Amino acid sequence: MSDDPTQAPRSRGVYWLPNLLTTAALFSGFYAVVAAIDGKFENAGVAVFIAMVFDALDGRVARWTHTESAFGKEYDSLSDMVSFGLAPAVVTYQWGVARIAEYGPLWRRLGWLVCFFYAVAAALRLARFNSRMATQDRNYFEGLPSPSAAAVVAAFVWLESGQLDIGLPGLIVAFLVTAVAAGLMISRFAFNSFKQVKIGARVRFTHILLVPLLFMLVALHPPSMLLLIFGCYALSAPSVWVYRKFFRRPRGVAHP
Repeated sequence: MSDDPTQAPRSRGVYWLPNLLTTAALFSGFYAVVAAIDGKFENAGVAVFIAMVFDALDGRVARWTHTESAFGKEYDSLSDMVSFGLAPAVVTYQWGVARIAEYGPLWRRLGWLVCFFYAVAAALRLARFNSRMATQDRNYFEGLPSPSAAAVVAAFVWLESGQLDIGLPGLIVAFLVTAVAAGLMISRFAFNSFKQVKIGARVRFTHILLVPLLFMLVALHPPSMLLLIFGCYALSAPSVWVYRKFFRRPRGVAHP
């Protein structure tokens, strides 16, 4: 203990509001696992997106209320591993592996490995993010963020949850989507973080109209629209890389 009477004692508590939101995100991820085990795959998909909402709020609330802490960052990372790492992997396993096993033990093993690969990729993505947080460009993410990867997987399962039999081709596509989402998480592609967008900044009136339009489109058919939105985001960085690699002309090169 310090002998300086002017030094304020170090608080042993934690900030309840941001950590309460993190707990809500953790609960949503846990419920997604339970719902998948019970065969309620639509509920499981919705729960992953609810976890995303709480995950987006906890950090912002902590910054707005000046209640950021090392404990909160660690707790948030563990919550993300459950909600966006284990939950999508278990949901995909419960939904797809039992179906694809009907086509032979080899397909079952491949499905099992894809689900495990997704969980490992999410853990590696979160560990890399935490270790490079101090030096990383805030405007970009290295690799697909785990919430976005979870959104792609959850939206696909949610979309197909009402189908009684999608056949082997549909199951192969499902596991390919899961594997690609996992691979993008541990890739070196630079994904826009949109942190450069300031909420209090002045924008054009037409830009404001895009917000209700986006909500209207999602409301028409949530799983398909959410899959489209997050699928486009997941493919944005690889598409930019391909364009720059093969189609953009180097500067100084004259046209033929």
